[in-house]
Amino acid sequence: MTSNTFTSTVLRDARRIVVKVGSSLVTNEGRGLDEQAIGEWCRQLAALVRDGREVVMVSSGAIAEGMKRLGWTRRPKEINELQAAAAVGQMGLAQIYETKLRENGLGSAQVLLTHADLADRERYLNGRSTLLTLLGLGVVPVINENDTVVNDEIKFGDNDTLGALVANLVEADALVILTDQKGLYTADPRKDPSATFVHESQAGDPALEAMAGGAGSSIGRGGMITKILAAKRAAASGASTVIAWGREPDALLRLVAGESIGTLLVAQTAKHQARKRWMADHLQMRGSVTVDAGAAAKVRGEGKSLLPIGMTAVEGDFSRGDVIAIRDPKGTELARGLANYSSAEARLLCRKSSSEFERLLGYAAEPEMVHRDNLVLTPAAG
Repeated sequence: MTSNTFTSTVLRDARRIVVKVGSSLVTNEGRGLDEQAIGEWCRQLAALVRDGREVVMVSSGAIAEGMKRLGWTRRPKEINELQAAAAVGQMGLAQIYETKLRENGLGSAQVLLTHADLADRERYLNGRSTLLTLLGLGVVPVINENDTVVNDEIKFGDNDTLGALVANLVEADALVILTDQKGLYTADPRKDPSATFVHESQAGDPALEAMAGGAGSSIGRGGMITKILAAKRAAASGASTVIAWGREPDALLRLVAGESIGTLLVAQTAKHQARKRWMADHLQMRGSVTVDAGAAAKVRGEGKSLLPIGMTAVEGDFSRGDVIAIRDPKGTELARGLANYSSAEARLLCRKSSSEFERLLGYAAEPEMVHRDNLVLTPAAG
């Protein structure tokens, strides 16, 4: 490895990237939104989009901006006041990203999430569908925690975790955490002069948590430890993470060019392999669908999505997003995947074309029962 190039090519190859920026960067250490810095990040995001990449921005800063707009010089302690500041600040946060992205030829969308949104199956899938639709339209989603309605995010939460959850949600190739630190050191360089910089390592390595000070240390509270744990979480879906200084000139552009900026924590399992392995190992299937010979041949032989018109029967009681088995006419499992419709809806859709979905269900969603990206062949069918 050279001194200025990562060994891994994951950033150069990344097509879908989540970028997270911390509050101290966005608000210039709490003095209000840093228009120049945000403009620089938006310029780089636009360059990435022009290069054929999809980008999602996870941004802190609402409370600090709200305090400035309200004329408060000290961060309040009461939750209702913090929530009020977040509500006021969100107006400015959305406005400046919209302005700066539009100046660079991009549309933007504000998306407010809580951890609870991503824990609930239906809300998770709805959020995922919305974000993927926005990316397909060339719009940059700007995501923040919905601090106006949730207490624990304000008290203890951090957008490092949210960034990782969003990376999981959209199946990103990479998570870039821009912070006020250069990256990870083997120890706190302020206390240990022998500390060395970590240019590249494996996400999820337990040694990294020790380097970051551990969850109970003074360093760890909201500091590097949250970023290490975020990288570990992102790696579960195959996304590698970079932790870098947010004011490094053209950091995002240089990272995707392969330059070694900050600390790269590489996911050990590729994105699609991680998802398919999870589905293949999933033991708590709640149901199955049986398909005709034509659909079985398309799924097994051609790697196609499963369309409801090819389904002949539905067994079990499952919800949208559950893992279900796909069985051939003889009842042999040939694949499994994530259901786009519940069992009750699937029974209505058997042998029906997508043009009939709205009449039968009252709405039209995905044309597939199981999309090929969410489907894995079982070993016996492989």
